[in-house]
Amino acid sequence: MFVSSTRLSKETNIVASQIAKDLSCVNIVGRTRVGYDIDNLLEVLEDFLGFKKIHKAFLFGAGRLGGALLKDTGLKQFGLEVVAAFDNNPKLVGRIISGVPVYHISEIGAKMSRHNVKIGVLTVPIDNAQEVADRMVVWGIKAIWNFTPLRIRVPDDIVVQNTSLYAHLSLMFNRLDSMVDENPQTDKTTKK
Repeated sequence: MFVSSTRLSKETNIVASQIAKDLSCVNIVGRTRVGYDIDNLLEVLEDFLGFKKIHKAFLFGAGRLGGALLKDTGLKQFGLEVVAAFDNNPKLVGRIISGVPVYHISEIGAKMSRHNVKIGVLTVPIDNAQEVADRMVVWGIKAIWNFTPLRIRVPDDIVVQNTSLYAHLSLMFNRLDSMVDENPQTDKTTKK
């Protein structure tokens, strides 16, 4: 089966010529008037995005958000396997959440040498975020997936990916408000 850049453009709201240009950067070539072989497209993109390789990670902060991430089976599907979680809450330490053991944060050194993990997922309370991020760097973590609202400061050789639930929530509110302003009939909750 094949898919055209025009079809991809309609599905993604990205200009077809930009799609073709971007795909050519990862050596995906379509056929004129036919499009891209879907199986090849998926394989190359999954490889390029790192989804085919399993990256082991530690999670820091096994509370509500951290616990929810541990229960998310999709992470491993996309190449991230959390092999251990760390917390300082005695109610969480010693538990196993979705097959992932939760250790006290003081045990990180021994676990680092055993697993050789380079990725840390940060879900601690905002008041502890910078301190834990600093410790992650000392322990040898090279990439931090930051779920806290704090923009942590790390050395230049550390990769940080900020994922702010609050920022995405505000974007959704903004987009919703724009739609309502353009089409007042859309907002059924305030009209009676």
